[in-house]
Amino acid sequence: MQNDDLVASSARRLFADVADIQTVVAAKDTGWKDRLWAGIEETGLNVAALPEELGGAGLGLHDSLGVLRVAGQAALATPLAETLLAGWMLGAAGLEMPAGKIAFGPSSFSDDVTLHADGTVSGRVARLAFARECTHAALLAQGPDGLSVVLIALDGASIEPKSNLAYEPVDRVTFSKCRPVAPRRAPATFTADTALLMGAAARSLQIAGALEKMLALTTDYVMQRRAFERLISGFQSVQHSVAQLAGEVAVSVSAARSAADALEGLLKEGRGFDDPELRLEVISAKIRTAAAAQKGAAIAHQLHGAIGVTREHVLHRLTLRALAWRDDYGNESQWRERLGQLVCERGPEALWPLLATR
Repeated sequence: MQNDDLVASSARRLFADVADIQTVVAAKDTGWKDRLWAGIEETGLNVAALPEELGGAGLGLHDSLGVLRVAGQAALATPLAETLLAGWMLGAAGLEMPAGKIAFGPSSFSDDVTLHADGTVSGRVARLAFARECTHAALLAQGPDGLSVVLIALDGASIEPKSNLAYEPVDRVTFSKCRPVAPRRAPATFTADTALLMGAAARSLQIAGALEKMLALTTDYVMQRRAFERLISGFQSVQHSVAQLAGEVAVSVSAARSAADALEGLLKEGRGFDDPELRLEVISAKIRTAAAAQKGAAIAHQLHGAIGVTREHVLHRLTLRALAWRDDYGNESQWRERLGQLVCERGPEALWPLLATR
């Protein structure tokens, strides 16, 4: 817990100094991005999940993913989550991590990445976050001998720029017989859904962090805004809405943290990404935080009124990112379908023991 607090505090100070939301909103250029990434590399947040023997911080998944909750509070628009997860996956395969920003995938259920017998990689990733800003991509690829972790330089790929709801890159990337920098057989615990599950857990924590900040902003606002000669926090309907928002935040933080705990704990026990407990935790977190992002954003904007939807307002930046993150690494509907499949495949008798275990 002390290590968790130390890492989170370090990240919070960095983001406040270099990428404060209000400062970013008012910025005339994107120079803050370079300063932010320099700070991330200087503090080692980008290599938090990379094992120490490979040059990383070796913090473990719980502490590493906890940084992303802080990043969500800052509505951070940089591939920290992707680079952190790339370092974890490369480290799990025993591969060294290059410097710079690294994309991470597959990032949607429609992606198809193949490692050919000649060692080249072909395929398409439909929504690779921040691809145009990254030098490399760490991907899971299906090959003749099963799953492999591959590191590919993106200057040899075709990148079609696309943007999400928050105007951030989610580019379509096509690989055609690209030669990877380093391919390696994936660990036995990996499945085809590994990158999606890890990405879903990361986005859940980012959404939970953004919701926490929305609640803080909204609480402050209703305690200061006056209408009909009284603070609007005195109106019962406003109190009810704030309580609803607080409930969504509490559930989201709990679900996201529980998913991070499960990933670290269950993987340390030697369980794989096909483990029903692990899948239940991560899938549930993504579904619940995605639903909370929609409801929480609506409540926060309703209480702020028209001012909250302006580009100059901090709330606007937070809600756009929380809503955009819902679609990354599998959206709410896709994960609901897979959660249903998990329950049905195991049968009704196994449901309660599975729930009670967690």
